[in-house]
Amino acid sequence: MRQYGNANHFQFLIFNFQLMIAIAILNWNGRVFLEQFLPSVVAHSPAETARIYVIDNASTDDSVAFVRSHFPQIVCIELDTNFGFAEGYNKGLAHISAEYYVLLNSDVEVTPNWTDTIIAYMKAHPRCAAAMPKILSYTKRDYFEYAGAAGGFIDRYGFPFCDGRLFSEVQKDCGQYNSKKEIFWASGAAFFVRSEVYWACGGLDADFFAHMEEIDLCWRMKNAGYTIMYIPQSAVYHVGGGALPAFNPFKTYLNFRNNLYVLYKNLPHKHFVQIIFIRMIFDGAAFLQFALSGKWGDAKAVFKAHRDFYKALPTLRTKRKELQAKHKAVQHPQMYMGSIVWDFYLRGKKAIDMTATKRAQA
Repeated sequence: MRQYGNANHFQFLIFNFQLMIAIAILNWNGRVFLEQFLPSVVAHSPAETARIYVIDNASTDDSVAFVRSHFPQIVCIELDTNFGFAEGYNKGLAHISAEYYVLLNSDVEVTPNWTDTIIAYMKAHPRCAAAMPKILSYTKRDYFEYAGAAGGFIDRYGFPFCDGRLFSEVQKDCGQYNSKKEIFWASGAAFFVRSEVYWACGGLDADFFAHMEEIDLCWRMKNAGYTIMYIPQSAVYHVGGGALPAFNPFKTYLNFRNNLYVLYKNLPHKHFVQIIFIRMIFDGAAFLQFALSGKWGDAKAVFKAHRDFYKALPTLRTKRKELQAKHKAVQHPQMYMGSIVWDFYLRGKKAIDMTATKRAQA
C-alpha cells in the first residue's frame, strides 16, 4: 500500500495528528468523476478541521496520477486489490486517524458548508453514531436521488426505502423533508460516522463487497444503542450508479444476497424464522416475475443470491450469535412494520409516511 501527499507533512497528519474530519472518497477507475467533483469537495470542505483522502481500489486508469498532479493537498491511499466498497473503506480508513469519517462517493457534488451542520449536531449529541445530508439528484436537481434521498428506513421483511423514494417512485423536493429526524440507515453516498463507533461496531462487513453494507452497519449501531440522523440543512447532489449502473444482473445479485445477509445477522429472535420464511416467498415471486418478463440475467441473479446465502450460513450464524450477545436495543420505531412490497404493488401507495407510522406505533 502506498500513500501520497506533500511528503512528511501529510505523513505526520495521518499517523500523529487527530483530525476532526476525514473525508474519504473510495475510487475505482473513476478519473472522470474525480475530475468533475473533487473541485467542489476541496472548495467547500473546511481546510482547518478536515482532510480529504482518496482510497484507490487498485484502479487501472490514471486516477491516482490525476489526483497527485492536480490536488497535491489530497492524500492518496493505494490498495493493491479491488476490495469492493466495504473492505476497500475498511482497509483505507485503518490508515486514517480522525474523530469523524465522511464516506463520500466520487460522483457527489457537495455544497457550501456541507459538513458544518452535521458535525455540529453530532458533537452536541454523543449518542448519534452516524448521519447523512439531504441527497438530491445531480441531473434533476429539484428531485431526490434514489440512493438515500431524505433518509433511509426498512420494512419488517428487510426491504429498504427512503423518505422521498419508494422503489422507482422518486419525489420532487418541495421542502417536505426539511426537518431533522432519526432514521434507520444513512446512505453510503455521503455517510458521516464517528470513527470510534465505526470500529467498535466492526466497520463495514467485507462479505457484502458492495450494496447494503451501510444498512447492515447502521442496524448494528442502532442495536448497540446509538441513533442515526438525517440533517437536511446540509445537501449534496449525487449522480448515482457510477461504479455499477442500474439494471445490472450483478447489482441484482448483490442486492438480493446482501439483503438476506442483513436480515439474518440483525433480526431479533422474535419472529426471526417467520420473517425469513416470508422473505423467501417474496424473493421467489421476484424470480418468477423476472423470468416471465424475459429478464433471465436478473432471474439467474436471484437464484445465485439464494444459493450463495445458503453457502454462507455457517459464517452468518457465527456473526449473528456474536451480535445478538451485544444487543442493547432490538425494537426501533424507524422500522416500518408493514410490507412496502404489498403497499406499493398491491395497494398502489407511492410513499410511506414514517412520521405518521411512528406516531401510530408509539
